[in-house]
Amino acid sequence: MFHRTARLLLRPIWPEDSQALFAGIADEGVVRNLASAPWPYREQDARDFVALPADPLAPRFLITRAADAQVVGCTGLGPADDAGRGADAPLELGYWIARPHWGQGYATEAGAAVLAMATMLGHRELIASHFLDNPASGKVLRKLGFEPTGRVEDRWSCGRGGHAPAVLYRRLLAAPEEPCARAA
Repeated sequence: MFHRTARLLLRPIWPEDSQALFAGIADEGVVRNLASAPWPYREQDARDFVALPADPLAPRFLITRAADAQVVGCTGLGPADDAGRGADAPLELGYWIARPHWGQGYATEAGAAVLAMATMLGHRELIASHFLDNPASGKVLRKLGFEPTGRVEDRWSCGRGGHAPAVLYRRLLAAPEEPCARAA
């Protein structure tokens, strides 16, 4: 699955992307804001990530600039890292942006594209979170229409090597429009 926005191309992550992905994420300032990426982040971690099987209902994307194909970051949907949510639990929106691209609106632009694709795929609700000490991510989530649940929970962060408080959000998605009914 591919998606083009005004400035970005979201595309599947391929094995040959491991070096570019590694170059963007191998930054402690990026990894500490993620739940599942380890620190230090090694080249093998990037190779392992790009080798993960694709799930057509929970796609992951490499975010690249449309103008020059430069890697900006990654985004996608996946099961929440928290155990015990159940098989029917909503998917979680995740993303990271490489430090040179922070503050340019790429996370919001890519997130809006993922929301559109999630709606097209039939998802009705998504969840998301950000660590309390990363308010910029909360700003992105609110711009995307996510609403705080009022809950702050400790979440595991591999990059931090421990739990940290995270603000939880949810976003209801509109049902896709029904095809026009034929007039009788």
